[in-house]
Amino acid sequence: MAFCNNGLCMVLLVSVMVKSSLMVAYGGNFYQDSDITWGDQRAKVFNGGQLLSLSLDKTSGSGFRSKKEYLFGRIDMQLKLVAGNSAGTVTTYYLSSEGLTHDEIDFEFLGNLTGDPYIVHTNVFTQGKGNREQQFYLWFDPTKNFHTYSVIWIPHHIIFLVDNTPIRVFKNGESIGVPFPKNQPMRIYSSLWNADDWATRGGLVKTDWTKAPFTAYYRNFNVQTCSGTCSTSSFSSAAWQSQELDAYSRRRLRWVQKNFMIYNYCTDFKRFPQGFPPECRL
Repeated sequence: MAFCNNGLCMVLLVSVMVKSSLMVAYGGNFYQDSDITWGDQRAKVFNGGQLLSLSLDKTSGSGFRSKKEYLFGRIDMQLKLVAGNSAGTVTTYYLSSEGLTHDEIDFEFLGNLTGDPYIVHTNVFTQGKGNREQQFYLWFDPTKNFHTYSVIWIPHHIIFLVDNTPIRVFKNGESIGVPFPKNQPMRIYSSLWNADDWATRGGLVKTDWTKAPFTAYYRNFNVQTCSGTCSTSSFSSAAWQSQELDAYSRRRLRWVQKNFMIYNYCTDFKRFPQGFPPECRL
């Protein structure tokens, strides 16, 4: 299933989803589909597996991962982030393979002082190399209600979405010598941890432990991926060749990037004085 709460979802699904004959849906129950990986009792599953919480105190954070690995598809997760003064905390939701040359697709949510906006930190690792950060403010309070954060990962590109609004597209740049995640299956990981040495204003604002424990909530984990063995050849049909955002979704992407993007590595002259990475040309 997909989370379709407004007209944008319907438009976007037409543009970026695959033929139903190639898709199999997984997920929906944290008991069946995930393993608690660390944090002892700070990670809890409720409501028959429909709701999961992660907590952070001064002793430890917590985390979980999916039981299955996936290669290409759409991954949705609904999160309600740490409320109140969350400065110093980081809530993560990402895909990753294993090893030194791992691939990774990141959502990280950087907490902030009460009343200040959360920062959504995105990154893409290919063959162990990351440093492709883009950061955004959210246009709503992510602590009041659940919101859907999605990754669409196909051989042509990776799309990051918030409530079905695209915020970032990372295109396959193999034609210009940039590796693209396409061979290593990845698990879904999530964690809540303390990063007050860097997360809030470069580490200037420290975690207020009098507000602990800090808690984030997860629900409606859903994965759609191709049936059988996935490979680039699985996506040779005309339906997959045309997987691009339509005009309305491109306008939404530009709206987010104009109004809410606060950092883009592809415009950081101080960081890349000798020239931007080649994928920035895409």
